[in-house]
Amino acid sequence: MNFELDEGQRALQDSVARLLADHHGLERYRAAAASEAGYSAGIDAQMVQMGLPAMLVPEAYGGIGGNATDLMAVMREGGRSLLASPLLPCSVLPAVVLAQARSMALRDRWLTALATGEVRIAWAHEEPGSDLEGRWLATRARREGEGWRLAGLKPNVLFGAIAGHFLVSARVAAEDGEAAGLALFLVAADAPGVACRPHRLVDDTPAATVSFHDAPATIVTDVSGDAGLAALHSALAVGIAALCADMVGAMEAAVKLTIEYLNVRKQFGQVLAANQALRHRVAEMHVGVEMAASMAIAAAVAAGRPEDPEARCDLHRAKLLVGRNARDVCHAAIQLHGGIGMTQEYAVGHYLRRVHVLDQLFGQAGTHAADLDALLSAGDPNPATFHSRGDRP
Repeated sequence: MNFELDEGQRALQDSVARLLADHHGLERYRAAAASEAGYSAGIDAQMVQMGLPAMLVPEAYGGIGGNATDLMAVMREGGRSLLASPLLPCSVLPAVVLAQARSMALRDRWLTALATGEVRIAWAHEEPGSDLEGRWLATRARREGEGWRLAGLKPNVLFGAIAGHFLVSARVAAEDGEAAGLALFLVAADAPGVACRPHRLVDDTPAATVSFHDAPATIVTDVSGDAGLAALHSALAVGIAALCADMVGAMEAAVKLTIEYLNVRKQFGQVLAANQALRHRVAEMHVGVEMAASMAIAAAVAAGRPEDPEARCDLHRAKLLVGRNARDVCHAAIQLHGGIGMTQEYAVGHYLRRVHVLDQLFGQAGTHAADLDALLSAGDPNPATFHSRGDRP
């Protein structure tokens, strides 16, 4: 397996790095976080001009036809610069699902608009008490004539307040805990029965609690068979790989800040970097970063095979290990900085908050550990073989 970015991906990463270095420093991050929108509309517009929303849109619909490894190059730079962006939840993930839409009309209508950045469709899947893969969903859909109606609650919908539509997972048939009976729907943000309450996550990322009260919806995936589950697996795989890359970028930035601080801050007449114990601690942080970086690339490669049991194991391992290493590295960065690391005016504390949020999104550690255990203990892992809800930590 090739664990290196190719020339085109490195060029893309360099372009994004230059954009963010020129236009998104710590002060601009703090200003964007303090604004009503919660993110930089200027940076977002420039990312659209670069064609980033089109990365995973098929070429037939005006996209680039890229993959999760291409996306990794962008997300890693976003993590380094503390970028809050609707790119992943409102452009990339909807494109992954809509590329598998049941009708050509849906693909024609939405994929081109996503590629050009004309529309925002917010990903709305996780909910209270649910599991990552949609076996336990309180949101329900019922058929009404030629259409559908949705009822349920989706908290922490990233950038939900700026979206024109929501891409919502809901159960249409079967019983809770079964793999079948899942479908994905498009719901207009201004449709009757839709309520959106904005809020911020711990790291100031804009999110919203979205409730659906018998809201009209358009079905995206087929009801019969495993089409809904397959589309969900595809989106979750890309999302997990993207968050792993983001956390690696945050870790790298935290380590860089720590080394710079230790080489400047003096105690008892010498810089802190002269202390051998502190140098050993930094070496351990480097090991954590390298391990996480390798797992993030493995996740990006695995995201191209979301129904392959081995690839799904790689994704669970990556999210589990990258999250663990990211927390350890950023906690160590705080400790080596001392009190200044906890201040709003210094960046290292913001990286810690970011990795804690990313570690919770798309399944926290316990969720991935349980799913990995289920796959490995099955002998011949089968996507339809799951733990019961009571087995989950």
